[in-house]
Amino acid sequence: MNELNLVAVIVAAGIGKRVGAEIPKQYLSLLGKTIIEHSLAPFLNHPDIYKVVVSLAENDQWFTQLEIANHPKIERVIGGEARVDSVLSALKVINDDDYVLVHDAARPCISRADIDKLITHVRVSKQGAILGSRVRDTMKRSAPDGKILNTVERENLWHALTPQMFQNHVLIKAISSVKDTHNITDEASAMEMSGLPVTIIEGRSDNLKITRYEDLQLAALYLSQ
Repeated sequence: MNELNLVAVIVAAGIGKRVGAEIPKQYLSLLGKTIIEHSLAPFLNHPDIYKVVVSLAENDQWFTQLEIANHPKIERVIGGEARVDSVLSALKVINDDDYVLVHDAARPCISRADIDKLITHVRVSKQGAILGSRVRDTMKRSAPDGKILNTVERENLWHALTPQMFQNHVLIKAISSVKDTHNITDEASAMEMSGLPVTIIEGRSDNLKITRYEDLQLAALYLSQ
């Protein structure tokens, strides 16, 4: 199996106002550590990932206070207003031929097994892939006033998760080719709009993104197990 040069990108420039905290959600405490420390750990500890680029807000005053900020694998960059801008800032300091695993700082429950599953697939296929979890609930589409318009067929419907893994120069080209970057909701969407193939690899459904306070409680339960 051919080896790939692997770099992780941790997107941590967001504010996360829906959690209702006075600090960005990635710095909230979770089982004695910050959320971002949990999110970083599997990538920093992975023997095949040689660098971890953390994209931070320009006025971030919390990351440098963490002990993990001095880890030799970590490189910091300043992100932008939108998520895609923060990702691009990180991609620009990574070698063109490296493969990047872009992960949200607010996903602290990512497992080493899922990271390995994603890497193994991309190593074999040499095509981009993301982690996802199958939709299990009945899905409804509503009007802006909340009234149900229709039921959405859930077969082959997925929750897109992170990390999402692509060759760096291919991802940069895909993002740069999109005229309205506001339409880019994740890295896979940029690839899709560029007509490039992306595969979904089924991952654990407990790889949740912290957006509300109850998510923090659920993440604590998952990590404690």
